[in-house]
Amino acid sequence: MNLNEVMKFVESEYIVINNTPCEICGGDFLTESVGLTFENGKPENITHCVCENCGHEREFSFRAPFIGAMNQEPEHEELN
Repeated sequence: MNLNEVMKFVESEYIVINNTPCEICGGDFLTESVGLTFENGKPENITHCVCENCGHEREFSFRAPFIGAMNQEPEHEELN
């Protein structure tokens, strides 16, 4: 997965967050922090958000298949 594909993947996460209204008041969520966790060995982006109207907190979890994919070494050694 190249950097452009990773950025599109992350952008889609924010599209989900921006289109998810607060369950309490219907307000918009603002991102407070972003982290990474491994659930059963699989990487996940964890985005902690707070409603801009009522302060309700919510955590969004997204799979992160690009973790490790960008750091993998080539299968064969390249010559200069």
